[in-house]
Amino acid sequence: MADTGAPGAVAEELEEYRGELTGYCYRMLGSYAEAEDAVQEALVRAWRSIDRFEGRSTLRSWVYRIATNVCLDALATGKRRALPIDLSGPSEGGTPPAPPQDSVLWVEPCPGGDPEVAATTGESVRLAFVAALQHLPPRQRATLILRDVLGFSAREVADLHGSTVASANSALQRARATLADRRHHATDGPAARPSDDSVRGVLAERYATAFSRYDMEELNMLLHVDATLCLPPYAKWMRGVPAIHAWLTGPAVDCRGSRLVPTVANGSPAFGQYRPCPDGVGYAPWALQVLEFRGDRISGITAYRDTDRLFPLFGLPDRLGEDARLGAHGEAPA
Repeated sequence: MADTGAPGAVAEELEEYRGELTGYCYRMLGSYAEAEDAVQEALVRAWRSIDRFEGRSTLRSWVYRIATNVCLDALATGKRRALPIDLSGPSEGGTPPAPPQDSVLWVEPCPGGDPEVAATTGESVRLAFVAALQHLPPRQRATLILRDVLGFSAREVADLHGSTVASANSALQRARATLADRRHHATDGPAARPSDDSVRGVLAERYATAFSRYDMEELNMLLHVDATLCLPPYAKWMRGVPAIHAWLTGPAVDCRGSRLVPTVANGSPAFGQYRPCPDGVGYAPWALQVLEFRGDRISGITAYRDTDRLFPLFGLPDRLGEDARLGAHGEAPA
């Protein structure tokens, strides 16, 4: 056994990994709540078995091995999380959705986004990327995240999985090929250049203003020609400006007059949407809108209706007063 120091010092050192482990487990499981539970379980297992840590690898690698095993155990049922786009083809925007599919395990948004982490991981926490990861077999998923996102070496990943370097490299190549194929089909061709933070910020501000004013002309200009709108827990989703326009001016027309409060989800601009209350007094939570971007346009909107659970997680108020007014960027004051 390696000299790990006093128990209190060991606990503190293990705790230092909680943040990055949560990001890893979130990518593995597609659920922030499940990721937090998995990390807690991994740290408890690590603490209880610290006397078996022999120092042949770094403490970080050893903790990631435990966290990986916790995630693999959780994924052993074979059920994977998905977005509506994974379940069926796009539908017309002018028709209401079928009843919610509450039996589906939906890919969930992750609150916040550390700028330093975003700088080192690129698009790796974006909602579309996390959803795409769920199509990989669990061990391939772990291998790709560990290698391409977290920077582990092939030898470290092989040791973590108890496999050979050749096997780890093969798993990585298969995972990369699967994701590249999904990215090609999702964008129907070569992907546009990624949007940088300043472009995303400007687009998000314009979107908030346009949506709160229900300015359809401006919204149409902001959307990529192949933009998607997903509505979990409904399986319904739409592709293209005409379909999204038909939805907003048809079944979703009661969103007119909404107020948007800014937040951050998966390292990207997001908004808590509040619709006018039926009695005309104030605004009630309606959806968490997570935006995604391609080039200089908004490429995706995922509107989560589970506000009772998500709004507290994202620090959003449970109601806006009747005196809420548009702010400088289209959002209502908190």
